[in-house]
Amino acid sequence: MKVKEIRELTDAELAKKLYDSKDELFKLRFQLATGQLDNPMKIKEVKKKIARLKTIETERKLGIR
Repeated sequence: MKVKEIRELTDAELAKKLYDSKDELFKLRFQLATGQLDNPMKIKEVKKKIARLKTIETERKLGIR
């Protein structure tokens, strides 16, 4: 998901995406611990997605953009 697409989301949608991404990261970490994870790079991708979502959320709270 690109930053431009994230900025077009409403606050509720942004919160939902953030919650879903955190849940996905939890599941991926669980798979890694049990040895069932096929693509370890997926964890890195999800972490970046969470960082993007949090950045946009913080920008909105501070009224930057």
